[in-house]
Amino acid sequence: MATTLNFFAANGQQDITAQNPETKVLVKTTAGDFTVKLYNDTPAHRDNFIKLVEEKYYDNILFHRVIRDFMVQAGDPESKDAPKFSQLGTGGPGYTIPAEFVYPKYFHKRGALSAARQADQVNPERESSGSQFYVVTGKRYSMNELRDLEQKMSENEAQSVFDRLCAQNRDSIFSLQNANDMDGLMKLQNELVAKTEEIMKEKGDFEFTPEQLSAYTSEGGTPFLDNQYTVFGEVIDGMKVIDKIEKVSTDVNNRPVRDVRILSMEIIK
Repeated sequence: MATTLNFFAANGQQDITAQNPETKVLVKTTAGDFTVKLYNDTPAHRDNFIKLVEEKYYDNILFHRVIRDFMVQAGDPESKDAPKFSQLGTGGPGYTIPAEFVYPKYFHKRGALSAARQADQVNPERESSGSQFYVVTGKRYSMNELRDLEQKMSENEAQSVFDRLCAQNRDSIFSLQNANDMDGLMKLQNELVAKTEEIMKEKGDFEFTPEQLSAYTSEGGTPFLDNQYTVFGEVIDGMKVIDKIEKVSTDVNNRPVRDVRILSMEIIK
């Protein structure tokens, strides 16, 4: 089972301020080069990415998942020597990273660098993969589409809250199921629904900020991922390379038919 990596516990509390220069990483690929900057206010993700870059962890890793109008994903160490048509996307360094949502400051605009993760059902705390990341390409949205999406995201968040409460009460649910206590199950369900409604009332309905609305209508992105996956950086140069990767032909598993490989990464000034 993967363990959670807590950099602050392992390395001691660090003095991290927004005044520190943001780290830049040059990513060299078989499709060309691009540069990302890492945000200082997602320090665990920043430090982990720097660590892996310095260890040459990403050298020769594939972009194993590419979806047009969505994103390009890499970081699975099992992709280095993977034969054609093999299933990829589950590999990593053996740990996860606690979510660092700095929302709505950082969101899934075009060019956002974000951490991949397992689904809520098995990862209710939304912890990030220790190595897999994706760069957002996305698409442009109309204002009406974004307003409709706000309502859907409120509904999805309510479902996620309910699922997390169910996970926290898993033992009680199993006990009631094993005892065939349907009345008890219905009572517990009603309690969890009421708790969900209470939490959602405190949170309020989901709304995009003016900055998000502007970015998603002009540049594009993947707004339905906001506040669910950690955004820890962005592409600052070479977005055309990401667009090139996004447009390659892929197989049924969204893996490029012709390998697109990260040759190396390096920290630059």
